[in-house]
Amino acid sequence: MSKSFSRRDFLKGLAVAAAMVTAGCAPKRDTQQGPVDPKDVEKWVKGVCRYCGTGCGILAGVKAGQIVTVKGDPDCAVNKGRLCVKGILLPKIMKTNDRLMHPLIRKDGELVQASWDEALDLIASKFKEAVAEYGPDSVGFYGSGQTFAEETYVAQKVMRAGLGTNNIDGNPRTCMASAVAGYVTTFGEDEPMGTYADLEAADTFFLIGSNMAEAHPVLFSRLVDRKNSNPDVKVIVADPRKTRTADIADHLLQFTPSRDLALLNAMAQVIIADGLTDEKFIAAHTEFMKGEKDKLSFDEYKAFLADYTPEKVEGPTGIPAEKIREIARLFADPKRNTMSLWCMGLNQRTRGVWVNNLVHNLHLLTGKICRPGNTPFSLTGQPSACGSVRETGGLSHILPAHRVVANAKHREALAKIWGIDPERMPSKPGYHTLAMFKAAVEGKLKCLWVMCTNPGQSLPNLEYYRPGMEKTFLVVSEAYHPTRTSELADVVLPAALWMEKEGVFGNGERRTQHLAKAVEPPGEAKPDLYALIEVAKRLGYEDLVPFKTTEDVWKEYQKCQEGTAMMLASYDRLKKEHGLTWPVPADDQPETYIRYARPWDPYVKEDAPDGIEFYGRPNGKAVIYARPQVDAQEMPDAEYPFFLTTGRILEHWHTGTMTFNVPELRNAVPEMYVEIHPDDAGRLGIANGDLVDVVSRRSVCQLKAKLNGRGQPRPGLVYVPFHDQVKERMINRVLLDAFDPGSKQPEYKVCAVNIRKHS
Repeated sequence: MSKSFSRRDFLKGLAVAAAMVTAGCAPKRDTQQGPVDPKDVEKWVKGVCRYCGTGCGILAGVKAGQIVTVKGDPDCAVNKGRLCVKGILLPKIMKTNDRLMHPLIRKDGELVQASWDEALDLIASKFKEAVAEYGPDSVGFYGSGQTFAEETYVAQKVMRAGLGTNNIDGNPRTCMASAVAGYVTTFGEDEPMGTYADLEAADTFFLIGSNMAEAHPVLFSRLVDRKNSNPDVKVIVADPRKTRTADIADHLLQFTPSRDLALLNAMAQVIIADGLTDEKFIAAHTEFMKGEKDKLSFDEYKAFLADYTPEKVEGPTGIPAEKIREIARLFADPKRNTMSLWCMGLNQRTRGVWVNNLVHNLHLLTGKICRPGNTPFSLTGQPSACGSVRETGGLSHILPAHRVVANAKHREALAKIWGIDPERMPSKPGYHTLAMFKAAVEGKLKCLWVMCTNPGQSLPNLEYYRPGMEKTFLVVSEAYHPTRTSELADVVLPAALWMEKEGVFGNGERRTQHLAKAVEPPGEAKPDLYALIEVAKRLGYEDLVPFKTTEDVWKEYQKCQEGTAMMLASYDRLKKEHGLTWPVPADDQPETYIRYARPWDPYVKEDAPDGIEFYGRPNGKAVIYARPQVDAQEMPDAEYPFFLTTGRILEHWHTGTMTFNVPELRNAVPEMYVEIHPDDAGRLGIANGDLVDVVSRRSVCQLKAKLNGRGQPRPGLVYVPFHDQVKERMINRVLLDAFDPGSKQPEYKVCAVNIRKHS
């Protein structure tokens, strides 16, 4: 719809553009990023950014065997040439003072240089001894959403078909597991039905539990472009903390932490009471349930929502009843397309699965789903959490291509492809993340291989789990040393980093992307795939790893996808293309824009009602759940009167092993801090910059207070970024390790603390 812009619209546009710049994105797409003159580049190599799950395409400029610059790939549909500040500075993570050049083995309490053969032989012998004496479940593998798909595929195959254990899990358990379980319980299949293309088709954006401006800045820039293109585009931001994302919000809802289930139920109540439901869609494509098996009628669901009228939840949520009505009506307006976006704020909760279900409910009730610009979309935190863990079978309860461990037919299908007796594959899910590290503490886990992640810094209630890592025989595959995990290791393997090797990432919109090898790794660093295959051979499983190249691995992995709706493109096609959104049933077929709907998804039956079929469910219908409000496991009280939440900032990523090696990023934010509402700070006599103790029932951290910074929590809430490597500021030491009973994802986002001026 074309409208002339008023002065107010013009000023708002300027504010939006400013918000985009502060989020680390140029206000226009610039396909020439970086300080090096193009004429000095010998070749450009196609790849993908190493950071978040957005999946920005990049071209790496190589000179004299080094990556000297990068530029955004103008042909990649994700970013179309645009990069955020971290992406622009990617070359600086490659040659650093702490790059690990040689294998290390612990001798007499010290890590000393060793040969690859010595290190690999030791790993194999220790794992063999543990299995022989204590059984297969005495060993484990902890992976990452930063590995290549080929690496995780081989790791899980060796663990399951070789060692005979499902003790393989990874850090996506700590960030995306509730989103996985939310998709599976509602739709029967994991991963979004829409893609980033919906950003350009939506009129209403509902952002909840996501600081998109800092955590996914390139996607935020696309949202900003969409808002600038049409004055009718509206943005709702629901978050207990006012973030940079809220700079473009038309509506900001700073609700009480963990009370978003009540808020979402209240929105559903308004949608039904005001007659904004799509009755035809509901009848044809949904069913109502209370639990996993208890079916409800629509009338029973309405009765359940009677306890969640806006007036009843106004007090608990802190959001006025009329504001709840206003945003519910905006969300459900039949003349508008609505896209919901969320991230860790919903997932890292003891009821993360339920709150994911409730977002899906809003789309199902209104029929705003499976059409352009209408989709519930979970943003992903790591570059290949989807492609290298959720899809390849990198968690303790799943198998490749969205199969599950507990399903005998799924195990048999994999066993046939792998040429083994199905009895070799254990039927019981292995340790999830926190159970795995607890088993190490308790002495049940004797050997653990950690690859491309840093649990010695990233786990919640950290001081409980670190001694377990010291107790077990710990192998760490890592590009940098020391990290807070590699310092605990018995063997540290020097890993090739990013485009020092070839492989595949899978981003948050189901886009599979190939990264070509651009340069050789330094010193004796080698790809993780090499280490996995060599250890497998030493364990006696040479028949399981007949791979000479990454493409060999991919071809076998493609066989695992046959008979599923998760077919991926061939390696040859991925090398040529700039990413493809699956399913791609054959190389002569196009990528899929929207799942579960014709004309896009080839797996939807031709006679499906309205061309829509949620084929992951036995009856083809999605579920609308009656999920009650349940508070966080640890709520404030007299002794610990504040909520604590943690999150990301633009300049740093995860535990900082890469970003703290980039001078521009390190100098911009050299240490983490605690954000406090000015009213709380004034009452406690805390001034900006004062050193503050953040105290929980588990530990205490000392951080400098920040008032009126880039974000502002609501009164009674404090916020700390989790990137700091210094013990006194490692906020995960303070956090609670409660987890969602369905997804097993920890509740990083909410616990109770006290704050006081440090003395």
